[in-house]
Amino acid sequence: MENTDHLLQFTIPQLLRWRVATSGDKVALREKDFGCWNSYTWNEYFALVRKTGLGLREIGLAREDKIAIISDNIPEALFIAIGAQAVGGISSAIYQTSLPDEIGGILDYLNVTVVFCNDQEQVDKVVEVRDRLPQVKKVIYEDPRGMRDYRDDDWFMFIGDLYKLGEELHQREKDLFQTLVDQGKPDDVCHLCLTSGTTGLPKGAMLTHRNYISMGLHLTEVDPLEETDEYVSFLPFAWIGEQMNSFGVAMATGIAVNFPESVETAMEDLKEIGPHFMFGAPRIYETIRSQIWLKMDESYWLNRKFYAYFMKVGERAAGYRMSGKKMPAGLQVLAWLGKQIIFRPLVNQIGLLRLRRAYTGGAALGPELFTFYQALGVNLKQIYGQTEIVGIAYMHRDGDVRPDTVGKPLPGTECRISEEGEILSRSASVTPGYYKLPDKTAELLEGGWLHSGDAGYIDDHGHLVVIDRISDVMHNQGGEMFSPMFLENRLKFSPYIKEAVIFGDKMAFVAALINVDPIVVGKWAEDRGISFSTYMDLSAQPEVAELIKGEVAKINRNAEKDHFRICRFAILYKLLDMDDGELTKTGKIRRKFVREKYNDLYEALYDDNVTEKRVEAFYRYQDGQTATVDTTIRFYTMEDCPWPTYSN
Repeated sequence: MENTDHLLQFTIPQLLRWRVATSGDKVALREKDFGCWNSYTWNEYFALVRKTGLGLREIGLAREDKIAIISDNIPEALFIAIGAQAVGGISSAIYQTSLPDEIGGILDYLNVTVVFCNDQEQVDKVVEVRDRLPQVKKVIYEDPRGMRDYRDDDWFMFIGDLYKLGEELHQREKDLFQTLVDQGKPDDVCHLCLTSGTTGLPKGAMLTHRNYISMGLHLTEVDPLEETDEYVSFLPFAWIGEQMNSFGVAMATGIAVNFPESVETAMEDLKEIGPHFMFGAPRIYETIRSQIWLKMDESYWLNRKFYAYFMKVGERAAGYRMSGKKMPAGLQVLAWLGKQIIFRPLVNQIGLLRLRRAYTGGAALGPELFTFYQALGVNLKQIYGQTEIVGIAYMHRDGDVRPDTVGKPLPGTECRISEEGEILSRSASVTPGYYKLPDKTAELLEGGWLHSGDAGYIDDHGHLVVIDRISDVMHNQGGEMFSPMFLENRLKFSPYIKEAVIFGDKMAFVAALINVDPIVVGKWAEDRGISFSTYMDLSAQPEVAELIKGEVAKINRNAEKDHFRICRFAILYKLLDMDDGELTKTGKIRRKFVREKYNDLYEALYDDNVTEKRVEAFYRYQDGQTATVDTTIRFYTMEDCPWPTYSN
């Protein structure tokens, strides 16, 4: 493998310039627009970054000034971010699903002076809180549609006009951009990445050029990528999971980054590209698995029989592949046959045929789901990290994939477990701290180690096992410890369960609120002639309750310890939603918030006199409309519960 240590001495704009010198005519970016894929070479990429950076300088962006990006995944988001970094500015990104009040608070906290929005929807959000943003000098937009009312207000600027300003400055001062790029240092803060906000408001982690590039290089030391490899950018740019690929991995390796036409078409566009590597939150893989099950359920009977048989073969073969052991010849033949007849066409349909490695992170993924994908021939591996260490610090190696772990540290990463059981890390990718939060920074980096806030341990094979957030680990009335996240993941392996929230801290038993999967359970109900109109209606069907009761019983039968069993559950009348504050922007449960919001249901779960409860429910329909309706929630007790009574 080529020695790339010298790249650690670059900033991201300097690395982009180096890419131009080494492979300027190669495709760096693609974007699908109106059904056609449009390409940018590294030369064109650099030229647009130059125009953007100099244009930002012309409108007053000074060194260490902040620019915020509120945008879908489009090339212009990278032009803006890296252009700002090239002239000494600091970029940041805000989730495009954020509400105006959230946006106003974040822009104020980060001292943002320029905002980039991709369309009118995002511009309107900024306009709504304009009075709170005296420090914002300009709002730049990419899509001019719907912007007529703002054209006479010089607070707004079309990105094409920004390019024009930058090009004019470049013509006047030919060496200025190169000089500004040269002034950057690897340890300069280049981006403020917002944390997920699981327990409160997000914090801005200060990340440096070296942080991103170090992570990208060390990741590819373990799993090399080729310059000809393809990656599809569909994760929110505000999430570290996307930045680590578009900033770190793409710059370090020279792979092509592809941008789908829209969020809605991302999975279809992925099929057209056929990426070589992929990164996604667990929800992505859970959704794809549900689609696979639906495809097989709708297939003819012989195909279903073949699928069921070869899935068992694939699971056995996956055990050998994941452990790196030699597979028996007979199993090898059967696994090859299953791949040709069933799995290869199936994987091709979902666009993953060229995939060499798929990664998941951001939340835990159940061991069963790993085995499922490995059985299909998709090399899915777990990564572990956090915003404060550029997303990836630990990962599985090929031939050493243990589904109940998150793998071993990346090269250059040290790990130890504190006396309290907290996972501590140290590497060149660790943030220098949180923006404007010195007390929080001191807690985060106490003793020179990054404190994850997660409980875990190193197993006998040197793999890291993550138990749960330290703050989320629970103990029942008897003092026995259990991880709610572990049990939630066990439940979510069922194709019929989309989300679950586990309770039981200081209580006699474990209980759960469950969301059924509307697609899979909806199809299951239709096949059995069960009529329903809305998700609320579907979740209230008694047949659905019996279905879910059977799934919970399976979990209980396989429970390692009695106190891991789920004794009571209810099916929630609505899907948990980030717009309602129940999930973070990355899809993690805000457990404390859910517990408080549904306190009446929580109390009923622990009252054995309550079998059903009439509640006034706030409901959000699929078209975005909301209503308050009365509905009945039923509570179910499992027969195999280890406690004879259910009192507090």
